[in-house]
Formats: sequence, C-alpha cells, structure tokens
Amino acid sequence: MKKIVALGMSAMMVLGLAACSGTDEAATTTAASNDNTKAAADVTTVADAETAGTVEEGAMDDVKVGLICLHDENSTYDLNFINGLKEAATNLGLSDDQVVIKTNIPETSDCYEAALDLVDAGCDIIFADSFGHEQFILQAAEENPDVEFCHATGTLAHTEEVANFHNAFASIYEGRYLAGVAAGLKLNEMIDAGKITADEALMGYVGAYTYAEVISGYTSFYLGAKSVCPSVTMKVQFTGSWYDETAEKEAANTLINAGCVLISQHADSMGAPTACEEAGVPNVSYNGSTVSACPNTFIVSSRINWAPYYEYAVTSVVNDTAIAYDWVGTISTGSVILTDVNTKAAAEGTQAKIDEVKAGLLDGSVKVFDTTTFTVDGAALTTYLADVDTDDAFTPDTEAIVDGAFAESTFRSAPYFNVNIDGIELLNTMF
Repeated sequence: MKKIVALGMSAMMVLGLAACSGTDEAATTTAASNDNTKAAADVTTVADAETAGTVEEGAMDDVKVGLICLHDENSTYDLNFINGLKEAATNLGLSDDQVVIKTNIPETSDCYEAALDLVDAGCDIIFADSFGHEQFILQAAEENPDVEFCHATGTLAHTEEVANFHNAFASIYEGRYLAGVAAGLKLNEMIDAGKITADEALMGYVGAYTYAEVISGYTSFYLGAKSVCPSVTMKVQFTGSWYDETAEKEAANTLINAGCVLISQHADSMGAPTACEEAGVPNVSYNGSTVSACPNTFIVSSRINWAPYYEYAVTSVVNDTAIAYDWVGTISTGSVILTDVNTKAAAEGTQAKIDEVKAGLLDGSVKVFDTTTFTVDGAALTTYLADVDTDDAFTPDTEAIVDGAFAESTFRSAPYFNVNIDGIELLNTMF
C-alpha cells in the first residue's frame, strides 16, 4: 500500500492503508466497541483471501474491466498493477478489447471523471490503484450501483459498506521481511570479507512519505535484515513523493554519503537503484527486478502480485457472487512474491535462506513483527492501539498486539503499523 494520503494511525502524520476481511458472504469486518476501543479478541480478523473460482465456458466473453492508474508504465508501482491485470486477463481468457486502462489519472476529481468514462465504456468492474483515488471511486460507486468498484490500498470499504465498493491489499510486509533477510546476508558477507565492521552494518532506505504503509515496509525490511545480522542499523530519508526520480536519487546519495552500505526503497522510480549502481552499493529494490539496469548491485525485490485479486474479483462479477469489502492477499495466494535473486550481487546461500524463512512465515513459526525481536525507546512493546477504523481524528481503536506480535493486516488488509522502533533513524519527517 500505497499511495496513502492522509490516513490512519498517526505518529508523524502516518496513515494506514486498509482493507480487511476476505470473507465472502459477510464481506466485511465486524467488531464490538467499548469506549472507542476494540479488544483484539472481539474483532473479526482477515481470513485467507478468497481466490478465483471456476466459471462456465464462455462466461467471460462479455465482461469488461477497467483500471485507473496514478502514473503510467514508467512508475514501477503502476507498472506492477498494469502487468498484474494483463496476467489476469490472459489467465481469464479476456481479449484486449475487454480491458481498458487509464493512466496518469491524478488524485483529484479527474479520477471520478475517469471512472465515469469507464462506466460509459461498458466496464462491469473498475479498479483504481492509488490511495488518493478512494473518495472519487467511492462517489462513482454510490452513483453506479450496477458496476463493481475495487480500490487498492484504501480504508473505507469495511466501514462504509457500500455494496459495490471494495478495498484490497496484500501482506507485502512479509515480502519486505524476506528481502531484508537477503540484505542482512549481504551485510554479513561484507563483514566476513573485512569490507565493513559489524558496527558499520548501516542500511539506508528511501521512503516516499511518513505513512503507515511506508513505516510498515521499512520496519519489516529492517527486522528481516536484523534476524540474520544482529548489529544492523538503518537510516531513512523521505522524499515527499511516490515518484520523483531526481529526489529519490538524491536521497539515495545522501544515505550513501552518510555511511550506508546497502540501500532499499519504497518509492517508484529508478532513482535509488541507479544511484547504487553508480556508487557500487548493494541495492534491494521494490515492485520488480532492476537487474537489467543494475547488474552489479541489484540483489532482490519484493512486490505485490495483483493478478490473483483481479482474477478473484472479475470471476465474482461473472458468477454474480459477492466481492469481499476488504481483501488481503498473502504469500499462499501468490499475492506476495520475490523476484529471482541476482547471484552476482547477493551473498552465497541467499535463496536457500529465503526459502527457509518463507516456510516459517507460511507455517506461522516466523512472525514479522514478533515483539521479542525489537524494542521501542528501549522497552518491549506489550500493547498498542492501532487506528484501524480510520476517522478524521485518526483515533486509535484496536489493540494490535496479539499473542506476542503486532498483528499487521489482520483487522484490515492495508497496513496500520506506524511504530518507530529502535535501530532505525529518521533523517527527515516533514512528509
């Protein structure tokens, strides 16, 4: 998640992208409330995401799908959505004229107009990919009840309960954690080779905004690295933009000049990876492989695969079954994936270790936000109220520490982790 623009659990104006449930008939979260605080045990948690069912032969022939993107193929974020829809269309047997993609649609009333254009074009289901699109997609949904509207990274569907408006996200923090493991192994290799000392195992992270989605992402990445390289620390530089190649490259260079020996990012351009390639600094990218442009420094990348959600939602339309208000994809649904490891840059044994940790995530023996693995201001985190049902005041409402771990993407799919843990230094927080 992403493209969040003012929501969720704050502590530095943080938001959380949200979604939750993954159930079909209920298609929403239910919760008991007491003095504006919900106990974790009383909240319906996100179940494994629904996956596409079967359809009768020829049933897909008449469906039409629309997609609204904030940017275009030059943004790794939007390209990921576009490629996911193309993959889903192929899997579902949709022809080119059954898919309409609108790019470079800003988070303004232009989004509402684009949604209406897609309705007029005969689309039965419309997707939008940026957090700031949500209010406009919701408006279009309310005015067009016969069309399904699905919004990625949003937070309103499980509370608004508009029958044809839905949110979706994925447990990408697990992918970030796995990518962090790869980063930690690279740091260990550098330490063992005498290139750095253990105390110099400093990573840098280029973040777009101080939103919960970004905080959840860089924290899970850091914790993955820390699980194999205990001495690691990290600095974060924010850019104030999801896509600004110049700012992202400058941020990466700032971090490298500050002593960071490995860089990752939650931003959408090639700015940071190219800075790393030019400086010879190992890089973990996001939303796709950068190995063709950065063959000497790219290690691995995590990304959300949106194809399973597209297939599920479109199949639901064709079968006239309910789409969950709030859906979360997981590793098991194929919604959270890593690219191939670049063995030229990665430490030896990286893929085997990723596979080992991934198995632990799948069987539950590994928890990304296990509270025994980090501290906040020197103390263990034993309780934390998260802002899950976001309101204008960003009021915390749900106990997020469950069975010794922060339960991310459990009470809604979009991230709401916005805790500043020890070991991570924020160089700027104005965004």
